[in-house]
Amino acid sequence: MEHLPESVDRDILDHRIVHVLKAIMDASGCTLHESLDVFAVRYEELRRDRPDAFRLSREEYGRNVHT
Repeated sequence: MEHLPESVDRDILDHRIVHVLKAIMDASGCTLHESLDVFAVRYEELRRDRPDAFRLSREEYGRNVHT
């Protein structure tokens, strides 16, 4: 995966999705749609590699998030 700012992982774990998307767009110059794709990949990597770092379950994390 492309180089992402350190804040991306922290913001994903803290459920700060808008901040994540903005950081990805700023770092890569990509569109919102592309940043959602990058977010989805990184989210799954973190769920796999650091499951205990999440404060919310998978179901809670996605609640009230509409893309």
